[in-house]
Amino acid sequence: MAKTKKITQADIIGMYMETTLETEKAPSSIYKFCKENNITEEVFYNNFGSFDSLKKGIWKRFHDETIKLIHKADGFESYSNREKLLTYFFSFFEMLSLNRSYVLFILKEHQNVLKNLEQLKPLRTGIKDFAKGLIQENNEKKTLKILKQPEHLFSEATWAQFLFLLKFWMDDSSAGFEKTDAAIEKSVNTAFDLFDNTPLDSLIDFGKFLWKEQMS
Repeated sequence: MAKTKKITQADIIGMYMETTLETEKAPSSIYKFCKENNITEEVFYNNFGSFDSLKKGIWKRFHDETIKLIHKADGFESYSNREKLLTYFFSFFEMLSLNRSYVLFILKEHQNVLKNLEQLKPLRTGIKDFAKGLIQENNEKKTLKILKQPEHLFSEATWAQFLFLLKFWMDDSSAGFEKTDAAIEKSVNTAFDLFDNTPLDSLIDFGKFLWKEQMS
């Protein structure tokens, strides 16, 4: 007798995203969702406590898969912190682009913007932890306390930077989202130059970039 395939979180996430896109609305009933996807409610609840936790799980999975991907890159551990953050953002937004229809829909589901952003909480934790790790690694190399960078400030700034880039990507209609790639590079360079106390050139460059985008 063939074994019944175990339903995983990834399977349920795929079902949810597909159902949402095909019906052009988020499922409202777990009972109906399970029935339409030939799974039991027990299987659903063994993986997620609610649709809200499932939606948060999707963003956490985007982050976790990005982390796995970038650590597979040749020489990643020898990258500078600037290069590591660039690699993370480039990889993360490439993953979002592969799931753009779902992401755009789910981030515009409610008129209340804060309600839409509620699902990003686990992602916020993941990005902040990643950013803290970069600064911790950098601080360990510095012997003088005065030269060490504030981890909390950098992690919060990185999250704010991500939200800016997310909005930019959502509005980006350029081929291959090349404008988002440019925004990532310029914003990350600006952020690190600010922390390295050499902000002028990149800050002016980033300001010109944003002005050009607003006027185009």
